[in-house]
Amino acid sequence: MTACTTAPKIDRTAFQTAKPASILVLPPVNDAPDVNATPSVLSHATYPLAEAGYYVTPVTLVTETFRQNGMAIPSDIHDVPYTKLREIFGADAALYIKVNRYGTSYMVISSAAVVQVQAQLIDLKTGQELWKGQASASSEEGGNSGGGLAGMLITAVIKQVINSTTDASHGVAGVATSRLLAAGRPNGVLYGPRSPLYGKD
Repeated sequence: MTACTTAPKIDRTAFQTAKPASILVLPPVNDAPDVNATPSVLSHATYPLAEAGYYVTPVTLVTETFRQNGMAIPSDIHDVPYTKLREIFGADAALYIKVNRYGTSYMVISSAAVVQVQAQLIDLKTGQELWKGQASASSEEGGNSGGGLAGMLITAVIKQVINSTTDASHGVAGVATSRLLAAGRPNGVLYGPRSPLYGKD
């Protein structure tokens, strides 16, 4: 798979000034019809941030805290005031993720698992936006169709079945989430204080 999204250059001055050390990842809001989108993307979201040098509040702790307070719907959780999130979890910033596309699509002569995500990092001390970005990935990236029209149709049907029965979108979500949240990428998040590259980007 290869990169496919080029976002316009963003201003990271607020991010550099705030210097967050800990990040709270909220359950992603799912705008796709596949109900697996939220847990799949959430399961991939913490790793690139930890690798970038941030302390990431454990997902199970966050999920259980919200559940015990009667909150299980991501959109409701995203509406919680940032001051309250800071008070409960003590994190410096919160990551709000939205899944725009997740799943397999059959398009006559091709079939692909596609995931599109966007995110916004909010300073929990001030409510200011520190960073935002978006990324996508597809199981068809770098693909090479051949064998004429009949061959492409057969290949598309086989891929559709495989992608649907094996939840190929979960692996694609890992690629999209890594592209979105890995540090050291153009317009990506900055390295955190636990990285040897902190302050050098």
